[in-house]
Amino acid sequence: MLNPTRLAAARKRRGWTLTKLAQETGLSRASLSTYENQHQDPTPQTLITLAAVLGVAEDFLTGDDLDEIPVEAVSFRALSKMTARTRDRGLNSGRIAILINEWLEDRFDLPAADVPTLTGRDPELAAQEVRARWGLGEQPIGNLVHLLEAHGIRIFSLTDDTKDLDAYCLNWHGQPFIFLSREKSGERHRFNAAHELGHLVLHGEDQTPNGPEAEAEANQFAAAFLMPKAGVLAQGLHNAHVQRILHAKKRWNVAAMAMAHRANELNLMTEWAYRTVCVDLSRMGYRRGEPGGIAHESSQLLTKAMQQLRAHGLGAQSIAADLGLHAAEVQAYMLGLTPTAVGGAPSTGGRTSSDHLRLVD
Repeated sequence: MLNPTRLAAARKRRGWTLTKLAQETGLSRASLSTYENQHQDPTPQTLITLAAVLGVAEDFLTGDDLDEIPVEAVSFRALSKMTARTRDRGLNSGRIAILINEWLEDRFDLPAADVPTLTGRDPELAAQEVRARWGLGEQPIGNLVHLLEAHGIRIFSLTDDTKDLDAYCLNWHGQPFIFLSREKSGERHRFNAAHELGHLVLHGEDQTPNGPEAEAEANQFAAAFLMPKAGVLAQGLHNAHVQRILHAKKRWNVAAMAMAHRANELNLMTEWAYRTVCVDLSRMGYRRGEPGGIAHESSQLLTKAMQQLRAHGLGAQSIAADLGLHAAEVQAYMLGLTPTAVGGAPSTGGRTSSDHLRLVD
């Protein structure tokens, strides 16, 4: 029998209204409404039609109840300006990723969550404390995705049809998740991940992780986490010209504009020097992108999991079959399956996200 929560999730995952689903299936909007409100069950043939149009297997639509992710629990940026279509796609994309994570957790021993809650703390001090707890010192973070996974944060891609979103995070029943778009530069990808870590650390369950103040705090945390104060001060960036900023940004693996902003934030540059550097960087193409930038970081945890699954004759197709999805959709959440080496000192405190990754018998 059709599960109404599953039908709603599959529809919203595509960003469709009931009217749009009616157009795609040839069914009436009134009939679809009765299905989603559990007032009527579709015929077997109608169930087949719904599954085909929504890009899922019939098993997906008849599975157990699927709790929705509450909007207020998510760190959406500019929520008031976001369309319902974008919001629904993002939330239900995340909900599918959570299903994939649950499938993996049933079969693997994954790292436990180790994210401190520092609600209400000054973002700069909070970033310093997390670095200290994780044994990072003042050195650049080699691969941020690997670091976050080592501390129990599950990281998945936002799929291509959610490209209107940069990123968001969620604490789902005590398990932290970060969802990242791969549309931005590798440097922006890292900053987005650090920004979402800021939300997880600074904005506990008693606070709504949305709004201008929360976003500003997460940005401050990300800058301080990726470019620690003592480390940046040691580089001698007083009124640095553009070439020195570009040299520094390569050390910390951040965007050039972010590096200049951090130097200015730490009072290393006069307003005139800062504006001059920003103008020069913009002229060189650094406002819209990151010329010659780093590659996107990939998930080491998901890579190791898929390698072990393949060794046992399994893979994305097996996950898809069990969850009632297409293999291509499962693959779309995987944040790349080949780990990407990123310059800088390895800073995972001697741990990697795969240290305790083993297939559960």
